[in-house]
Amino acid sequence: MERSLQLCARDDQKQAHLADLAAGKRMFVFGLTEPGSGSDAASLRTTATRDGDDWLLNGEKAWITNAEAAETFVVFAYTDPEERHKGMSAFIVEKDFEGFSIGKHENLMGIRATGNTELIMDECKVPKENLLGGEGNGFRVVMGTLDVSRIDIGAQGVGISQGALDASV
Repeated sequence: MERSLQLCARDDQKQAHLADLAAGKRMFVFGLTEPGSGSDAASLRTTATRDGDDWLLNGEKAWITNAEAAETFVVFAYTDPEERHKGMSAFIVEKDFEGFSIGKHENLMGIRATGNTELIMDECKVPKENLLGGEGNGFRVVMGTLDVSRIDIGAQGVGISQGALDASV
């Protein structure tokens, strides 16, 4: 998600990604929600373990908006599960990374203009330079991103309500 990059990325990460994002050449997606965790960002089950110069991510994300159309994902995982939110880290994951796949499309009741799918990481190999915001700072990335993006959801609700009102009148 662009806000995660704007808020927490190193300069080299911004150089590598923000220009394409701003030009509409690439879409980034925020991969936080998991089956069984709902809106509790600290109850993730996805893990990341070191493997030489890489991280190996294992877990699933659910209801990820625009995942089918995206090339790049900001994915959250525990690098130290014992530490709960202080052990969460964020990673920039590319669609073509080994061990990464897009799962089933979710059939939602509303807001169907965007696709919502699963993300599956099975020994997904992520280069160490794709750690976003530093190890153990993933919860800060989550909350910083959500703090500035929640207004978008409210605005979307107002727009949908206005459209429904206009159509009914």
